Amino acid sequence: MGSVVAVPVSAPVARAPRRADLFGPVFFLLAAVLAVLVILPLSWLIYTSLVDKSGAFTLSNFTALVTDVTMRRPFLLASAMACAVGVLSCVIATPLAWLVSRTDLPGRRIVRALVTASFVTPPFLGAIAWEILAAPNSGMINQLFRTVTGAEEGSHLVDIYTIEGLVFAIACYTFPYVFTLVANGLDRIPTDLEDASAILGARTWTTLQRVTIPLVLPAMLAGSLIAILQALTMFGTPAILALPAGFHVITTKIWSLFQYPPRLGLAAAASLPLLLITVALLQGKSWILGRKGYTVLGGKSGEPRTARLGRWKWLAVAFVVIVLGLTVILPYAALLKTALTRNVSEPLTWSALTLHNFHFVFFEFSATRLALWNTLVLGLGTATLGTVIALMAAYMVSRRAVRGSALLGMLATAPVAIPGIVLGVGVFLTYSHPALMLYGTLWILLIAFLTIEMPAGYQQMSSAFHGIHPELEDASRILGASRLKTLRLVTAPLLRTSVMATWCFVFIGTIRELSATILLTTANTKLVSVIIYDLNESGDLGAISVLGLMLLAVSFIIVFIANRFSSGGANRLPRAT
Repeated sequence: MGSVVAVPVSAPVARAPRRADLFGPVFFLLAAVLAVLVILPLSWLIYTSLVDKSGAFTLSNFTALVTDVTMRRPFLLASAMACAVGVLSCVIATPLAWLVSRTDLPGRRIVRALVTASFVTPPFLGAIAWEILAAPNSGMINQLFRTVTGAEEGSHLVDIYTIEGLVFAIACYTFPYVFTLVANGLDRIPTDLEDASAILGARTWTTLQRVTIPLVLPAMLAGSLIAILQALTMFGTPAILALPAGFHVITTKIWSLFQYPPRLGLAAAASLPLLLITVALLQGKSWILGRKGYTVLGGKSGEPRTARLGRWKWLAVAFVVIVLGLTVILPYAALLKTALTRNVSEPLTWSALTLHNFHFVFFEFSATRLALWNTLVLGLGTATLGTVIALMAAYMVSRRAVRGSALLGMLATAPVAIPGIVLGVGVFLTYSHPALMLYGTLWILLIAFLTIEMPAGYQQMSSAFHGIHPELEDASRILGASRLKTLRLVTAPLLRTSVMATWCFVFIGTIRELSATILLTTANTKLVSVIIYDLNESGDLGAISVLGLMLLAVSFIIVFIANRFSSGGANRLPRAT
């Protein structure tokens, strides 16, 4: 027996020697990078809110939030507006999700694809499209109204420059959050409960009311909270629609505090309540989705019941057409028409078609080439660095490569609770300081984008690692490879599709970001999103439409590529800007 046992015991002597494992230094490097990205801006934000110009401790900035009506009113308006957006998004998305998931509605795949298009559209670009459509004087809808009815000049049917118009424009690009959660919830409902209801004689409406809706209620509430959060922290759409109407919401008010003379302490103080509200809403969403009382035991037992719409089919089709027409078809058509004519009011005829706006944007407008270059450089840099950091952090956390590696997961996901405008304030305060002066360079934007996109990249890579068994990595380690070599030669190739999908979506998030970007760019570091915003202030809608269509084209191409690599990639929720 002894001689038999001696063979396997002596065998490891011949294996390849282990190389030094560098994961310890890599862990500390990643922790330092993530701490700089997340903790440093928030620390400066808190510090600036608590000191005056002389550096002395003060609570005057927080007192002003309560006593100054010009600060109190934007908070109240933003809160009311966000709640209205949450309700409207739920009212739009819930029946749409039910029609697509549980009925014989014609063209259900097309409907899902168009909702995805609404996802990809930057909200600030959608707001500009609705400016083109519903401005009280020049809007296409109002021009058609005056032409058809013979109404006098100056009268209008709709006015986008109102609080109601703002709620509508934001809801057009937040309802997909509710739609996605409700549709996924409907797909997971076991059919046994609905079958039992039907067997007991309940009609479709009764089953829907007493069985289906209660089961998807958590998804509806969680989706509404996300819509409220997106509306509350959004900058682009309120800046485009609320400022011309003469009122501020909190994000535009924070931005205005950076105008001359800057009031940085007050801006920092105003950012902190927004940060706390964001954390509370995210916690509320997690609590709702995590409640055990809403779970169903037994899993999905069959194909979903498909309700026949019968005589209601065409009414359902009309509802879907109206929703998609208002959120996707009309805005895209308005941008395309404006890009191909010299002015908004000009009718679209063969003689009116022109490429003047395209020629102006790409050959005459000097800022375009620099903005395109800056956007491309930052998009590629952020996507590449962000994917590498997310890959390394997710590997360490999922494989517990180093003691305390869970800290990396906490740091990587923390920015999801930081609104873009709040992060922009923190990054500006940090890197405009003489000791860390990066303001006026692309580096400050790279830091901001890495922080903003890190949670999405990390979550996607973390999910991918949980789908791969570590046995192959263990075999590589037994043969003497270090963890870094194992990650590079074994694990990373297995994750190729997830890595590519993560890279694509980080790239899209970067090129469409506006909330933080608007505070951090200078004349030499402007991006396409900021150029679009600047052109909107000057009223050059033709050039805006060309740049907007280009941004959409790039986004859809990248989404297509990402979906080729990962079918789950389309479920990533983009950050509103």
